[in-house]
Amino acid sequence: MDALVANYASDSDSDGDAPVVIAGETALEPPESSALLPPPPLDLLQPPNFVDYSTMAQGSRVRSFPHVEGNYALHVYIPVVIPSEAIKHLAHVMERAASFVPDLYAVDADYALSELCKDEQKLEKVLLSREFHVSLGRTVAIQVHQIESLVAMLRQKFRSQRRYWMDFNKWEHFINDDCTRSFLSLEVTSTGLPEISKQIAMVDDVYRLHGLPEFYKNPRPHISLAWALGDASCKLKQAIKEIEKSQSSMGTSQKCILRCKFSHVGCKIGKKLYDICKLAD
Repeated sequence: MDALVANYASDSDSDGDAPVVIAGETALEPPESSALLPPPPLDLLQPPNFVDYSTMAQGSRVRSFPHVEGNYALHVYIPVVIPSEAIKHLAHVMERAASFVPDLYAVDADYALSELCKDEQKLEKVLLSREFHVSLGRTVAIQVHQIESLVAMLRQKFRSQRRYWMDFNKWEHFINDDCTRSFLSLEVTSTGLPEISKQIAMVDDVYRLHGLPEFYKNPRPHISLAWALGDASCKLKQAIKEIEKSQSSMGTSQKCILRCKFSHVGCKIGKKLYDICKLAD
């Protein structure tokens, strides 16, 4: 079974202070309560796109490896932003997925997908209007003295990259190495696969020189949209079948579900982000 290492009061005057009266002047009487303006409607205190996250259930994740003082998690990836014209379609698909797998959570945001699906605005904003990642290497722990060398070597490797298209054309499910999480994902199986595979090999070269584990022998580039605890293979397979059946019946079945252009490789070490290569628009 293919695996994936899955890899944000001030003090105030006392209300009991008596008013100060200056000699020769008459103290002003406080206004009648009826003359005070009423408080503004609550809607005016919230921006138009406000999402109340406090009402959503969140999932809990398990670390891929234990935290060790002085070690930092390393992740090399291609950032992917879903084009606005694809968001409506994907929102419908995720609603269908949530109906078959109610314990799915939004990747990274970790809010219950079933809750997000109750409000189209929340679903589109929290789940789909964010940055996803195609992993180019395993998420591993490195030591602080390795950071400068790793970043420098990665930048050297990627110095001559060019733009190319990535077609995410297949719904698939993945499970991480220790079977603590399952993922609903969109996979690249044709356009863009040769280029991404070469980039994975480049990252492997750098990892190897630093004594780090290489990527999987048969890489399957993808972005993950939602996750569930444990091995949810059976539920996710059924959800994918229903998604494909629904798309076919509606005449929306297509070779490419999502198309994006490669332009950037990023690297996250701990909480710090590094640009490995970034092509101008």
